Amino acid sequence: MSVSMRDLDPAFQGAGQKAKDAVFYIYISGIEIWRIENFLPTPIPKSSIGKFFTGDSYIVLKTTALKTGALRHDIHYWLGKDTSQDEAGTAAVKTVELDAALGGRAVQYREVQGNETEKFLSYFKPCIIPQEGGVASGFKHVVAEEHTTRLFVCRGKHVVHVPFARSSLNHDDIYILDTKSKIFQFNGSNSSIQERAKALEVVQYIKDTYHDGTCEVATVEDGKLMADADSGEFWGFFGGFAPLPRKTANDEDKTYNSDITKLFCVEKGQANPVEGDTLKREMLDTNKCYILDCGIEVFVWMGRTTSLDDRKIASGAAEEMIRSSERPKSQMIRIIEGFETVPFRSKFESWTQETNTTVSEDGRGRVAALLQRQGVNVRGLMKAAPPKEEPQVFIDCTGNLQVWRVNGQAKTLLQAADHSKFYSGDCYVFQYSYPGEEKEEVLIGTWFGKQSVEEERGSAVSMASKMVESMKFVPAQARIYEGKEPVIFFVIMQSFIVFKGGISSGYKKYIAEKEVDDDTYNENGLALFRIQGSGPENMQAIQVDPVASSLNSSYYYILHNDSSVFTWAGNLSTATDQELVERQLDLIKPNLQARAQKEGSESEQFWELLGGKAEYSSQKLTKEPERDPHLFSCTFTKEILKVTEIHNFTQDDLMTEDIFIIDCHSEIFVWVGQEVVPKSKLLALSIGEKFIEKDSLLEKLSPEAPIYVIMEGGEPSFFTRFFTSWDSSKSTMHGNSFQRKLKIVKNGGTPVADKPKRRTPASYGGRASVPDKSQQRSRSMSFSPDRVRVRGRSPAFNALAATFESQNARNLSTPPPVVRKLYPRSVTPDSSKFAPAPKSSAIASRSALFEKTPPQEPSIPKPLKASPKTPESPAPESNSKEQEEKKENDKEEEKSMSSRLESLTIQEDAKEGVEDEEDLPAHPYERLKTTSTDPVSDIDVTRREAYLSSEEFKEKFGMTKEAFYKLPKWKQNKFKMAVQLF
Repeated sequence: MSVSMRDLDPAFQGAGQKAKDAVFYIYISGIEIWRIENFLPTPIPKSSIGKFFTGDSYIVLKTTALKTGALRHDIHYWLGKDTSQDEAGTAAVKTVELDAALGGRAVQYREVQGNETEKFLSYFKPCIIPQEGGVASGFKHVVAEEHTTRLFVCRGKHVVHVPFARSSLNHDDIYILDTKSKIFQFNGSNSSIQERAKALEVVQYIKDTYHDGTCEVATVEDGKLMADADSGEFWGFFGGFAPLPRKTANDEDKTYNSDITKLFCVEKGQANPVEGDTLKREMLDTNKCYILDCGIEVFVWMGRTTSLDDRKIASGAAEEMIRSSERPKSQMIRIIEGFETVPFRSKFESWTQETNTTVSEDGRGRVAALLQRQGVNVRGLMKAAPPKEEPQVFIDCTGNLQVWRVNGQAKTLLQAADHSKFYSGDCYVFQYSYPGEEKEEVLIGTWFGKQSVEEERGSAVSMASKMVESMKFVPAQARIYEGKEPVIFFVIMQSFIVFKGGISSGYKKYIAEKEVDDDTYNENGLALFRIQGSGPENMQAIQVDPVASSLNSSYYYILHNDSSVFTWAGNLSTATDQELVERQLDLIKPNLQARAQKEGSESEQFWELLGGKAEYSSQKLTKEPERDPHLFSCTFTKEILKVTEIHNFTQDDLMTEDIFIIDCHSEIFVWVGQEVVPKSKLLALSIGEKFIEKDSLLEKLSPEAPIYVIMEGGEPSFFTRFFTSWDSSKSTMHGNSFQRKLKIVKNGGTPVADKPKRRTPASYGGRASVPDKSQQRSRSMSFSPDRVRVRGRSPAFNALAATFESQNARNLSTPPPVVRKLYPRSVTPDSSKFAPAPKSSAIASRSALFEKTPPQEPSIPKPLKASPKTPESPAPESNSKEQEEKKENDKEEEKSMSSRLESLTIQEDAKEGVEDEEDLPAHPYERLKTTSTDPVSDIDVTRREAYLSSEEFKEKFGMTKEAFYKLPKWKQNKFKMAVQLF
């Protein structure tokens, strides 16, 4: 399309930029609006955002920044019911010009008052309520005077002003009666809970906009007659109660058949039918404009090389087609070749999307150059630089992991050392518990190897589902395939290794039946591993065929047989890859010295092991990109899945009675409300699979894309990240969607929690939230020793506090402190003979653990036991005075004890991590192990590592003794638990 400055209205210069400094341009959530005044677009003032007048026409531009860094534009022109024909025509033409100013790739929508598209309404949630009046249409804007009682009907996403009369009411819709001092919501008996909940959002909007948030709100249920005062007051406005008539069909309720599609080619202002039994992409000529009439939707397709005048003419022909056929509800959508919408492409057979963004970017560049010569800031017209690709982690990596291998209909728990070692022929079930933002969170998932059998895949899903069900559907559930693992999975597993073959009974049975060779990994055989990942907490070793064609210049590899091991560095690999390969060597072949090979200078022995040289790739392997999320509401009946997209979604769009899906292309999230029936909850994973098959966005979703099932109330951070804001207190409210939102509306817009929040279970290191990247700490030896400790109760302090606390006095919602056994430095053979000491002795002995010098006798009293009451002989007055004095003393002693405990905590924290290493004799590692046949005696069994020589200590722990003992005690213990040497 040729672009000329005479075709561009000055009002559109600089439109659609990321940032805007002009006074009259508004850029709130990417929205810019112009009103047609004297047949010219005029930017509206900032205070008028969201206000529309029935006698005017508007142009609305929505600019969205995509994950790729590019800007997407949607243009809408809105026509009020009383706007003039000339103004409507001006808005249509100016919309085409605005598209030209943006480079000619925006999607354009025609919006008619009362029949707006859901995408348009999503910009102004919860609704738009046009006001009477206009600028140049013979109307005057109505000046706000004394409040007038108004009646609105809520139909889907539309809010329509209807006559204030009983005849307007029916049993199917929801009505809002806005009076001076109170807002009534009348719920038709045939309306749904979800519709009623959405209508309450409109009530809140009216309350805030027209009543300054101060009026009362009441709901009236259809059929309750005069059951309460609110009902009586409501019907009083209509002259008293009377039966409502049935809803009668009118022109607004007419439906148009969208299954019948007709294609027209626009030539010389005429729309000529295009013959053909079915619609095919080849019917569209890039040099022409077409109209696709689908009844309720009328598409105008404009070829990439068509002129601006041709596009205006085609738009006018489509307007005339809608007008002449008397279809006021029809929506017109104009699209540019290469940027077709999903609904348009779905009308054609086997549409092949061939978007050539280069041409479009060139067009935008030419427009930008023309505007720049006139001094216009064109920064927003140029394609934004794509963000730096870096895997983001939305889960805490310091949790507890359990892994089971599936064997037929049973599962086998793996040892900690084998948690991240999977076989391609097997299936696995894992459970990961970690500290969330507000509580302990759990993720239960399945992993299917590429060579695994269908029977064991089914068993794995069944096992995982039963685990989730046994925990009352609180955990999130994941289904993951080999080769499609998300970053979250790799972070959980950390050093992840995938071996060829399998060791499960199902795999062994399969290869026996098929009579195929068993290629299961043998540590003494020939094997080649590709090393990949982004860091120590996200690294993988994937076994590939041991041939030269498996190499790739972008990666490091490990090649080994029984007696030798090689590392191979591709010319395009990085220093990070080198660090990863060294770490993986310790896991795959720790006892052999590796020989480094550089691409282009390999040894003959290296090529001999691979069977000779061969051609191989240099292109880095890429996974499915995560694009901007799309939210769909789902209805699943009789094996048929129906979905509806929700644009510009927020948390309030999630209804507790329904199931929703977030589609990110690379991952699918199925959200299940608390009020969903149990049968549907069990089908959540199947619904996710059905959604992938349906492929609503025509993106060719991979059937192996990861699927997550998220239950309401247990939303993890890797789900809530898709929402601009998230209020977890909304899920703690009881009732259905309508009941919950009614409480919020009556409480001034604030959620009302019906139950106290559960106390967050403290993790072993005091962690209670997901860290940022700079603070993340691994379960392996890759954590930073400089990490700041979060203060909290230590095991020793918990044991001390447990001595004083009364179980009867403890808040039952608070978990009791964890009591851990404190081992002395030396074990006395006769220690077991001593009888349990009284509590005062226990306090003194435990207090001594926190002090270097013997303390004075602490003034901590023994627990006081209440004297039994004797009702036969009432206590004399003197005894009462004594008891009062005793109570006062008890209070003072309790204060003293609290101060003492606080002091102990401070002393403990100050001393923790600075304990000097003692001069202890060194012993061989084999004699220090608990399984040793010749164990060392007379040692502190809780500090076996202290008896290692400096060389052995550094070899086993990856750091010196000095560095280890500078760590806090809790970190030392966690480190020892992670390495599990003894």
